[in-house]
Amino acid sequence: MSQQVYQFSNTVIDKMKAYYANFLITPPQGALFRAKTNEAVITAYKSGKVLFQGASPEKAASLWTKDAKTASTQATYSNKAKINSYTPSPQLFSSNHIGSDEAGTGDYFGPITVAAVYLTKAQISELKRLGVTDSKALTDLKIRHLARDIIQLNIPYALIALRNEKYNQLQKKGWTQGKMKTMLHHHAIQRLIKKIDQSPLDGILIDQFCEPVVYKKHLASEKEVLSPSTFFMTKAESYSTSVAAASILARTSFLKQMDILSEQTGITLPKGASQKVDQTAAVIMKKYGENRLTQIAKVHFANTKKAHAYLN
Repeated sequence: MSQQVYQFSNTVIDKMKAYYANFLITPPQGALFRAKTNEAVITAYKSGKVLFQGASPEKAASLWTKDAKTASTQATYSNKAKINSYTPSPQLFSSNHIGSDEAGTGDYFGPITVAAVYLTKAQISELKRLGVTDSKALTDLKIRHLARDIIQLNIPYALIALRNEKYNQLQKKGWTQGKMKTMLHHHAIQRLIKKIDQSPLDGILIDQFCEPVVYKKHLASEKEVLSPSTFFMTKAESYSTSVAAASILARTSFLKQMDILSEQTGITLPKGASQKVDQTAAVIMKKYGENRLTQIAKVHFANTKKAHAYLN
């Protein structure tokens, strides 16, 4: 298990405890609090040291490292990011820029949703104060609330949902999920560029899901080209508030679509691709027939085959 340790002031630790209020678990002796998220277990001690350990401690720590006084193992942008011609300058994160992210790609049920968000320098600070961060570190309830706040601020955005029926048609035509995501990001960004018109734009940042050269090949296959000043970065939502806001809007759209599909089928559709998903797919096949899955699921996932085991 990888880990990182940082030294914070009491003020920052109090902020952290409030931020992780929904993730708190029983702390060990001598600790002020312990929280468990998808990325890491965060333990704060009376000494001011905070331990991040788990699957992605650097991702969890990146939310707070700007406030760290000292660090025993400090992840920085310069030594953690893969540098190439498509890597943004750190200055972009505080500039007027577009960020895009997607949701639903690993879920058997539901669509893929992609959002692109444009933020000015002033809006970046405003959203940070609201608590906008990587949606993977937030509960679905918090995500829905933040999405409402973002929309109420009249922040320019574009949102596209690739519903399951169309997804399955494209997959049968030979489209990979990578190509689908490429075109969704591209069209969302293009729509947003038209929407913001002459507003100052210092760059576009895409949460990287494939190598930029592959992304460009997907675009070329559909006679499209990459917009100028477009950059790619893995875990971009940890650095860019625009990407973090896009991840929140994309996730909220996915959740709303899942609510609709659940209502239509009369069955609460589980997220992800677990055994519970297999069992739910089997129930749907028994109730409606296998063809119904093409309208609510990504049928090429292994879950479809596994679901047949529950039909006997």
